[in-house]
Amino acid sequence: MRKEEALNILEIVQLNAGQPMNYTAEDVKLQYRRMCSKYHPDRNPMGEHMMKLVNEAYELLRDSDGVVEDEPTGFCEGILNAIRPIAELGLTIELCGTWVWVSGDTKPHKELLKSLGYRWSSKKIMWYYHSGEKKSYGRGRYTIDEIRERHGSRGVQVKGWDRVARA
Repeated sequence: MRKEEALNILEIVQLNAGQPMNYTAEDVKLQYRRMCSKYHPDRNPMGEHMMKLVNEAYELLRDSDGVVEDEPTGFCEGILNAIRPIAELGLTIELCGTWVWVSGDTKPHKELLKSLGYRWSSKKIMWYYHSGEKKSYGRGRYTIDEIRERHGSRGVQVKGWDRVARA
C-alpha cells in the first residue's frame, strides 16, 4: 500500500478537498478512530474487509508527519463504486482480499458489469473486479476455493447495504 492510498483510506486527503496537505500523527490517529467507528463490523456489512484496510493504512501512517503531493488513488472508493450499482441485483458478491468476485445469474447484467470494470474469469466462471494497484502473479492457476483460503472471503449482504452506499 502506498502512502497516498493509506491517506485516502483514512480520508485524510478528503478533509482538505483532495488537495495536497500537511498532516500530523494526531490527524492520522483521529481519522483512524473515526474510520473504526464508521466501518465497525457490527455497524457495517462490509466492515470486516474495510477494517483490514483501515488497520493497514494506520500501521503505515501512525508514526509519520508529512505532506501529500499526489492525488489520492481512491482505492477503497473504487471497490465501493464497483459494488454499489450491483448490490441489489440478486447476485452473489464476495470480497477476497482486495478483489471483488461476482457469481450467480450474471448474464442479464453482462454489459453493466463490463462497464463497471469487471472482467470474466472463464476458469472460475465468475466476474472479478480489481483496482490494479497490486499485481497478481497467479495467472489464473488458483481455484476460487484456494483464493478464499489464502486471502479470506467475505460475502456482501444486501441487507443494510444502503448504510454503506451513503457512508
